[in-house]
Amino acid sequence: MPYNNPIIPGFHPDPSICRVGEDYYLVTSTFEYFPGVPIFHSRDLINWRQLGYSLTRESQLPLRKAWSSGGIFAPTIRYHNGVFYMITTNVSEGGHFIVTASAPEGPWSEPSWLEGDGFDPSLFFDDDGTVYFTHHHAQGITQYTIDPLSGERLSDSRVIWTGYNGFGAEAPHLYKINGSYYLMLAEGGTEYGHMETMARGATPWGPFESCPHNPILSHRSQGHSPIQSTGHGDLVQDQRGQWWMVFLGVRPVGYPHAHTSQRPARPMARRGRFTPTGRDTRLPCGYAQRCRPRHRRRVALSRSTTEYRPRRRRQTRSHFPFFQCIRQ
Repeated sequence: MPYNNPIIPGFHPDPSICRVGEDYYLVTSTFEYFPGVPIFHSRDLINWRQLGYSLTRESQLPLRKAWSSGGIFAPTIRYHNGVFYMITTNVSEGGHFIVTASAPEGPWSEPSWLEGDGFDPSLFFDDDGTVYFTHHHAQGITQYTIDPLSGERLSDSRVIWTGYNGFGAEAPHLYKINGSYYLMLAEGGTEYGHMETMARGATPWGPFESCPHNPILSHRSQGHSPIQSTGHGDLVQDQRGQWWMVFLGVRPVGYPHAHTSQRPARPMARRGRFTPTGRDTRLPCGYAQRCRPRHRRRVALSRSTTEYRPRRRRQTRSHFPFFQCIRQ
């Protein structure tokens, strides 16, 4: 089905997504604004409707100490055994925490707080029941196991990867595909060098092998494009087995570039021009076991050996030509 991007326009950065049956749920960052972390629903990944917010009480979202662009950074949403989990970081007060709900509309629980510095937390539920808490840290991408209901740490904290280029490694998400573990990061900073990178390991702890065709998604050095800063993505598998990525992008205007979002009820207190563009949530043309950045060399992961290998260029009907695609 052809579609236009962005799928959720305006001030909706840092998307995370999960699927439950036929339904997809997506959350985004809200920084210093209240209520926090909107929840969207879709049946087709294209048309989205907001269900509400996961942080609606001051006990969940203290913001009295929040500065401009502080507050809530990069939520992750996951579903496991009948429970929705939303994990995020209040960088202004409290740090990492998890809230849970039996339905995405809520009500959402009081926070369970976790140990650790940094931001951009993620959860991975392994087949054996172990739950991994992965997040950005100044030393690199850090991980330990937890009880997801209480937030209690169950193992030592380890740095598992420092990233592809060693700068700005953040927004980690861990996946298990065909018996191997894949760690996807955002790197390069949430600016014009933004990118998505991938690594693979035999265990959730690594060691992780960097994909030789990293970055798997980026618009860096594509100054002619109206879309910039693509990255900070999350993956979801659809009912047919294809994998899709949602990620942020900006549409800068003027010179010097500006991409802040003007909202009648929530004017953004940032330097630069106020525009109606913001940091949007976007969708590539398709995603499964193979990754093919639209403006870089195509890459594939074989189903049997999960080897990285180049792939021939192919045209798509995607509205924007640069989006990443992974197909079976």
